Amino acid sequence: MDHSTDTPFPADYWIEPTRQHRHAFIPYRPEIVPIAEGMRRGKKFCKFLDTRRSVRFFSDKAVPQEMIELAVAAANRAPSGAHFQPWTFVAISDPAAKHEIRVAAEREERSFYHERDIPAWRQAVARLETDDNKDFVDVAPWLVVAFAQKHTPMADGSLRKNYYVNESVGIACGFFIAALHAMGLATLTHTPNPMSFINQILKRPSTERPYILFPIGYPARDAEVPDLHRKSVSDSLIVVDGQSTARLQQPE
Repeated sequence: MDHSTDTPFPADYWIEPTRQHRHAFIPYRPEIVPIAEGMRRGKKFCKFLDTRRSVRFFSDKAVPQEMIELAVAAANRAPSGAHFQPWTFVAISDPAAKHEIRVAAEREERSFYHERDIPAWRQAVARLETDDNKDFVDVAPWLVVAFAQKHTPMADGSLRKNYYVNESVGIACGFFIAALHAMGLATLTHTPNPMSFINQILKRPSTERPYILFPIGYPARDAEVPDLHRKSVSDSLIVVDGQSTARLQQPE
């Protein structure tokens, strides 16, 4: 179908809202994008994201702090439960602090890989060829730790309960990763288990828990990644439109 001249709404689509509110609201006026242009942008964005990979081989080339700040600014644009934004990003460039985290992480990873009885997990990650060596923590110029705030300390000394914390922080981390990729940087979602040692090293409060460790830098000159393939849309989308019910399957 030719959508080249299709515009979802006319230029004068917007009207002044008249709803009554108990709190401050402002009009929302996003750009009205013609359908063909929207599809072009969507395809370009998907193609851009398709070039993103998790990287374990980094260059030690310096990365400006401003780039980390821009990625966090992007994360701060993510939706969150009650708009509480229950996250903290701690960015570490100090080699000594990074190495201390690496040593502690490798201690947990050795237990994970060599002592715990988890054959199914080992089989699942075998094709990634991961192990307990986390030298990328030392090599990458930045290590950013995303913390999830279970509660947030308030100015009056009370603790505010946060809602949908996992969902909120997960979405924010997705925005963070996309922003890094847009700037030509590589990263990895590293989650040693358990991660409580990070609170101690970085002196973070008990109201926060480490969520993901992101080593960040440029890919090494000889960087390589596993030859993996992503799900197709047909493998991950079911459309319920009144005409495709035959595709719906009841769980067994």
